[in-house]
Amino acid sequence: MPLISPSTPLPHHPLRVLVAGNSGAGKTTLAQLIAEAMGGTTEHVEIDSLFHGPNWQPRSNFVEEVDAFSRATTWVTEWSYTSILGQLLADRADLMVWLDLPKWQVALQVLQRTLKRRVPRPQQLWNGNVEPPLHTFFTDPDHVARYAIRHHSNKRRKLLQLAASRRDLLIIHLRSHREASKWLSGPFRASIGLG
Repeated sequence: MPLISPSTPLPHHPLRVLVAGNSGAGKTTLAQLIAEAMGGTTEHVEIDSLFHGPNWQPRSNFVEEVDAFSRATTWVTEWSYTSILGQLLADRADLMVWLDLPKWQVALQVLQRTLKRRVPRPQQLWNGNVEPPLHTFFTDPDHVARYAIRHHSNKRRKLLQLAASRRDLLIIHLRSHREASKWLSGPFRASIGLG
């Protein structure tokens, strides 16, 4: 199915929702909002919390945990770790929401998020992890902010390839937070019977 604009009514009530976008685009925040709107037993499963073990080491049971939760009737999560998961989540989703922000905006947001997680004191994330000191942005080529900037076009390419190959998967294409808000309060709420 081609990419759908945020004003297009959804043809079905989504149950399994993937939120795609670059690191720092706001996938987790949007996924939480979608899960809250869906209500009931719909759970937002934060994919990073399943992947990252202590000391940022990948958890050995990551694939098994993703396989288990994604068999449920309803869920919302982020589309990440495709090099490990392949198309497991995309194959089980009935809706993908793509938050496709410009590179400059993603860079700004990921830097703001990094600052928020470090200042005034480090914020504990998953399994006791904290983001590294701020100076590592300049010294670590894999720092999350540098990663987001470097891989921005790769993420877009992957998503466009998925859209071309998975004609059955409905993909909503959002280009701003304003479009995301309008979509949530309009077509999405209508599709779940709240509009």
